[in-house]
Amino acid sequence: MQRLQNILLWNLMAAVIVLGQAKPNEELKLQSSNGMKSDCVGNLMRLSLDKALAVGNQLEVEAINGSQHIVLTPSLAAQCGYSMESDPWGNTRIYTSLMGCYVDNNEDKTFNVGLRLRLYRLSKSDIVSHDVKQTCSYSRWASREILCDRNYMEVSNYMATSEAEAKGQQTQDIKDDTLNIIPDASAAANDIWKITFYTPEPVSMVLREAQQAGYGAMTTSNRLVVRSPYTTAETTSENVAGIPMEVLRVSTYYKSRRGLNIMNLAAACPTGGVLFTDEVISWHIPRRVTPLLDGSFKIVEMHMGINGQRLEKSQMAARGYTLSVRDFHIVIEIPMGSPDGYYKSHAPDNQYHITYSVEPMLEVLWKADKTQDDIRYKVLFPITTPLTPLPPEDKDNTVLEDRMFSVNLGTFLYDVVLRNITFFTEILTVEECNARGFTVREYSFPNRTKRFSVEVPFDADVVMKSNPELLVTVYDLPLVFGFIILPDETQFTHPVNLQASLRDVVLPSLTGTCDQSRFYIIAKYGSRGPNFRTMVGSRQLTPETAEVYSMQGNDTHFHLVVPYTAEDSVFETITSDSVRARLDILLLAPNNNWVLGDLYLTCNFPLMTTNCYPNGTITALAVKVESVPNLVLSSLTLKDKSCKPLFSNDRFAYFSFNADSCGTTRTFFDHYMLYENVIGLHSNKPMHYSPFNRGYRQTVSCFYVVNETQTVTFSYKPRSSEPAAEIGSGQLIVQMRLAQDSSYELFYQAEDYPVVKYLRQPLYFEVALMQSTDPQLELILENCWATLHEHRTSLPSWDIIVDTCENGDDRHVTIFHPVVNDARVTMPSHIKRFSVKMFTFTRDEEVLKDELYVHCDAVICDVNSHIEGTCRGQCVHPTDVTKSEPQEIKGTKRDRRSTASSHSHHKQLSSGPIILLNTQPSE
Repeated sequence: MQRLQNILLWNLMAAVIVLGQAKPNEELKLQSSNGMKSDCVGNLMRLSLDKALAVGNQLEVEAINGSQHIVLTPSLAAQCGYSMESDPWGNTRIYTSLMGCYVDNNEDKTFNVGLRLRLYRLSKSDIVSHDVKQTCSYSRWASREILCDRNYMEVSNYMATSEAEAKGQQTQDIKDDTLNIIPDASAAANDIWKITFYTPEPVSMVLREAQQAGYGAMTTSNRLVVRSPYTTAETTSENVAGIPMEVLRVSTYYKSRRGLNIMNLAAACPTGGVLFTDEVISWHIPRRVTPLLDGSFKIVEMHMGINGQRLEKSQMAARGYTLSVRDFHIVIEIPMGSPDGYYKSHAPDNQYHITYSVEPMLEVLWKADKTQDDIRYKVLFPITTPLTPLPPEDKDNTVLEDRMFSVNLGTFLYDVVLRNITFFTEILTVEECNARGFTVREYSFPNRTKRFSVEVPFDADVVMKSNPELLVTVYDLPLVFGFIILPDETQFTHPVNLQASLRDVVLPSLTGTCDQSRFYIIAKYGSRGPNFRTMVGSRQLTPETAEVYSMQGNDTHFHLVVPYTAEDSVFETITSDSVRARLDILLLAPNNNWVLGDLYLTCNFPLMTTNCYPNGTITALAVKVESVPNLVLSSLTLKDKSCKPLFSNDRFAYFSFNADSCGTTRTFFDHYMLYENVIGLHSNKPMHYSPFNRGYRQTVSCFYVVNETQTVTFSYKPRSSEPAAEIGSGQLIVQMRLAQDSSYELFYQAEDYPVVKYLRQPLYFEVALMQSTDPQLELILENCWATLHEHRTSLPSWDIIVDTCENGDDRHVTIFHPVVNDARVTMPSHIKRFSVKMFTFTRDEEVLKDELYVHCDAVICDVNSHIEGTCRGQCVHPTDVTKSEPQEIKGTKRDRRSTASSHSHHKQLSSGPIILLNTQPSE
């Protein structure tokens, strides 16, 4: 075992304590005070420093030598007989050899030891000092004493004081003793001249050279002392009875009253010899240490101790210690985990290990049979076991019924602290875990071990969930426990994976209702929340379609509002006044497309598919039903195959035709007249029907009863009968407005009338076909005129537009303004704009009334028709019209030409009153 090299300038890292009660330079005359205890243990003085005093501070030790204070550096401590041992938590023991350099030695019987402890935190300016003085009495010196401490080995030998004792020793006069000086040491050391080391080759040094090399040598009143650190150039490593030992052999030359004397000394200290099992530490020391013993001998005394202190046999028995002598070894056995030692945690390569440390002592007294000299051999031997892996065991205590993960993890030593837990979503400290409802507990046991437990609910957001079966949930909780080891805060982690399976899935549910135009869908979440894909019809619900369908929701459900005409619905059948539409909703598992919920909602919605207008225009709406899935609506025609839909998409085809076109038939009855046509796939080729290619036939009928015009729809029944006619109605809307200026952006509202204008101030009119997106329609202004009174046929009147053109006889010519696409106008053909200057009606140069009204006849035309008349376009062929001056009164207004045909529809509009002001605003 490698011997530890202690450093007296020791940084004790642990929790900081308050040292305010300690007084600077306080001399401790008692053996125990303020967390420090000094005592005498044979040829050593031991000072114990409690961690509560030294923790969080740096400790500097000084030797007190009279009025001097010498800082004990590690090299000087080994040279002069001082050592220190400290455990990781700051419990510290300082040993001083009674033969040490700075010990006040009184005739080798009484020894006064003085130490100053200087503790400081951040800087040496913040120092608390403690002076410790201890007097030890020790007179049981053997002829030769060998001390093996942690950082040095020491041998002292009795020096002869009489002629009889000195018989046989060589003497020599010393002419120059100026070299024999140990700095600041007592005068007794000056008697040594030189030392010869055997490596085994002899190496001689005078005393000063030996001291400079780190060796210590001195004489007391009765003894010669030599001290050496371990593993120096002049020490040797030898194997004695199978035990590795560090050996020092020297010849010391010293002077006395009789002249020069030579003393041969040897010290041998074990550096190994420890065997480990799971239960016992066995320390083997050679029974015969050959560098120390020649010839036969006997063991006079043998003692075991702990931390430098001898133990009585009763104490050894109580702790299970044994001390025995075998053929070649003296053996000390210590049970693993003895309370005199301590366990320590380690984490090499992030794996949890432990060591056990203990410091036994062996003291043996040999007596040589030939010389009867006795030799005392004392060894302080710190032992630390090799790193032993101790993988933490995790015990899964999860109770499924409680829906709570529970794991117990251990065992750890008391120096392990749980710092945090890593979940798959985040890292939480122990405090944060408890705040989140994840209960973390620590259990401490009398043997100074501990375990940890953690509880996490299945429903916590740190738990991963999956569904290998439709109704089964697998809960996974991967954890990584983050630990630190005190006091050095070494970090390590330990992963734990917990898993539980429950048949606890509550599937989501779907409900729905309808109104006149929409489906209303409510999806209630099940136990897995919104963890599913929603299919609306054949499409997955995306954020874009969710916005279109006004999706809203919360933590428990969501709802959709889907128009029945949406592309995700399907039309099943058409009745006389409604369409039967269906919306399919599926909730699918995201990974495997399991159907978690479904709803097939069918409702009837009002729908008029045919409209008949008084001008003979008939419109019909063809609907694609589910039973004809391959139907292309744009391929449908009326009987006349040239009559195709005005527009079509995937759902509808819209037809508009005149009653006397597209092959429409007319039948007279007693009280009404019937017009009929057929929408279908009209082809000259024979039609082959199959379940995958059904035909399509829709009969459109209009009944004209007396002078009333009504609209007809139909009922569609697949494969069984043709559509049946029913009565319906509808109309187009045309609006005339007066703009505030030529930009046509702002218009006068109803509450603004009567509008006030000045004479000859322009009036800007706009006539528009409203609520129509049919690009095949065009609005034409046929005639416009002004009247003095509100009624459109009242007199007097004045023509503004005649036969689609401006009145050529008016010296204030009407102006047509172009209409182009912009943010408001999407169909320019549906709008006409013109302006005319403000005027008034007069008789004999007298104004009849200061207001007027403007009226127009508008015609809605089919742009695809190429016929003469109004629908040829706005003022395509101007007509010369002669009109009287506005000052003259017309008795009757000229008859308007009627241009009604199968390609047009008439509307009548009026605007006013507009009031004239006589005063023109200044320019």
